[in-house]
Amino acid sequence: MSLFQQLRSIVGKKPDESGSQPFKPEGLDDSAGEAPDRRQRERTNAREGTRVLIIDDSPTIVAALRKILRSQKYEVLEAFDAETGLEVVKSAQPELIFLDIVLPAMNGFAALRVIRRDPAMTNIPVIMISGNEQATEQFYANRIGADDFMKKPFNRFEVFARIERLLDEARIPRRQVAAQA
Repeated sequence: MSLFQQLRSIVGKKPDESGSQPFKPEGLDDSAGEAPDRRQRERTNAREGTRVLIIDDSPTIVAALRKILRSQKYEVLEAFDAETGLEVVKSAQPELIFLDIVLPAMNGFAALRVIRRDPAMTNIPVIMISGNEQATEQFYANRIGADDFMKKPFNRFEVFARIERLLDEARIPRRQVAAQA
């Protein structure tokens, strides 16, 4: 039997005739049922008008995040370097910051240190973003005081999932600071 004929015989069979089991993600058993589709799960968004600052030197990343955030009627502020971003934080008082790590002049780690040391900015949640998914980079961002870490490329689901983790009962982004001992 030729390879083409074998393929045709496999494709032509109904799923129950093939003898193989349908794919199930790890951690699911028959009693648990199917995993809920992320599009069917109700997402909790921040309230309309939430001010979000994007600090990233890539116009493409800024445009993508802007489009995603504006789709839920967030107010989007933008800065293409850390110094300008810090000025925007002081003047516009955003409720959430997306901060890239690799920036011209002052990098995202240094900007995050400034944010965490300034009493006027210290309580603003910061989600660090980077194209590098190294565990050490993520650990360092969290150690300095980042509230979350998101790698590039990202999608709308991931953006809103990161925001949702930071929301309080009033749907306002808040820092989830652990009690200091």
